[in-house]
Amino acid sequence: MLGKRLNSFRYAFAGLAEMLRSQANAKIHLTAAVIATAAGAFFGLSATEWCLVVFAIVSVLAAEAFNTALENLTDLVSPGRHPLAGKAKDLAAAAVLLTALGAAVVGAIIFLPKLMKLL
Repeated sequence: MLGKRLNSFRYAFAGLAEMLRSQANAKIHLTAAVIATAAGAFFGLSATEWCLVVFAIVSVLAAEAFNTALENLTDLVSPGRHPLAGKAKDLAAAAVLLTALGAAVVGAIIFLPKLMKLL
């Protein structure tokens, strides 16, 4: 039982590593996450602000993982061009875009007032 649980974590970390290796946008999102985390440490975010920033970061990375999984699965089942395959990929990419835009809004709400005080 414990071995199966440990394997599930290994598979999950392997998937995360694959996403970061193969997806340029995932690297951009991770870079933004590092910058947001550093800014949060610099500005001394409250516990609530940290929760919102962490939730935004994790949401974007999770959306990117779902998008990557759907793209890979779509390529497997529909190696040729098909309009529905394209729509599925476009919709998954739209989900990442919406999540990233939401995270940017959260970041702006939290960090812009702090930056304005600094300036």
